Amino acid sequence: MIKKSLFLKYQLQNKYLKKNTIINLSKKFDHIFSDVIEDINNPKKTLNVLNKIKMNFKQKELDRFKNFNKIALIGMGGSILGAEAIHSFLETNIKKKMFFFNDLDEKKILNFKKKENMSKILFIIISKSGNTIETLSNAFFLDIIKKNTRNVIIISEKKNNSLFLLSKKFNIFFIEHRKNVGGRYSVLTEVGIVPAYLMGANIKKLRSKMSDFLTNKNKKYLKTITTTLAYLAYSKNMNNLIFLNYVPKLEKFLYWCQQLIAESLGKKGKGFLPVVSNVPKDHHSLLQLYLDGPKDKLFYIFSSKIKSKAIIRSMDKKDQNSFLNNKQMSAVKNAQKKALIKALTKKKIIFREFIIEDNNEEMLCKLFTYFMIETVIIGKLLNIDPFDQPAVEEVKIFTKKLLK
Repeated sequence: MIKKSLFLKYQLQNKYLKKNTIINLSKKFDHIFSDVIEDINNPKKTLNVLNKIKMNFKQKELDRFKNFNKIALIGMGGSILGAEAIHSFLETNIKKKMFFFNDLDEKKILNFKKKENMSKILFIIISKSGNTIETLSNAFFLDIIKKNTRNVIIISEKKNNSLFLLSKKFNIFFIEHRKNVGGRYSVLTEVGIVPAYLMGANIKKLRSKMSDFLTNKNKKYLKTITTTLAYLAYSKNMNNLIFLNYVPKLEKFLYWCQQLIAESLGKKGKGFLPVVSNVPKDHHSLLQLYLDGPKDKLFYIFSSKIKSKAIIRSMDKKDQNSFLNNKQMSAVKNAQKKALIKALTKKKIIFREFIIEDNNEEMLCKLFTYFMIETVIIGKLLNIDPFDQPAVEEVKIFTKKLLK
């Protein structure tokens, strides 16, 4: 996936980039890159998730749950976004029905309880802290915490928290959440791998391409792109990051990516505001602003090499719409993407293109891994901790006090 297409086009060196700052960031990068490699090899560090780690479960233990054809996940943020991304990207090969409870939506839960046989559904409750208010609220509202229940899995830290204590009290199957891995970095741990395995994904392939971007041949690329993005974050000339998504299967992944970038880099007055923009739909609502509005936006364009089998048939081969006859739907989207790139180029708007080559576990692993590595390096270049979220924790504390 690392190609010239991933570079920022129209970097406009003279307008945006100060040479001395870029030189200083480049020097800093070499030390940070070495630290990243060390962290990946250190079991006590978050980035160790990108190494060959031993999972906190045995597949044989999970096999008792494989007969469930319906699975419901309960979690918030990084505890559920990764599994949603895996399901959405691989959905054509997933035979099981999936439900995701990732908000406080009482109507959704009431309808779910009315329509579904609760005993036939496997519930997976995930919270690193074990005390996430929304996750606990949904689990209690669904009324699934019962003595010796055999259709619930709890994943949380193994400490004095609500979920772990409930698992002990009611004898519910428990899997330990790694204490050194925050939610948004946990997709390739038990948090994402357990749901992936139970929905039918190949979990070995899902963790098979984690070191592809750390080879020497890719180091130069990472250096160029991370130092440039860090500079733009420093300068605050570009503070909006727009994901232009031409691949519907990627929408949930981009929401995972949105959290990763926003929570990791949004600190000390720095950061990008990541916005998921589904195109070509948004060509007809937001494109005017994108092309002719304030020049404060970076654009990441996501498209696919995979051609669709869907063919357009026009009513009359001789009418004014005949140019659409026998065209693949993917060809129409590709033409729209190329037209947009042409317009961005003409207006000298900064953009970057990601081309998805396959719809499989290996491709998804590359995407998860690449964005984690890039985001961590940018954070360290900005002198911020890419692994914490102090402002979020503050709101959690306020909320709990208000409910007591």
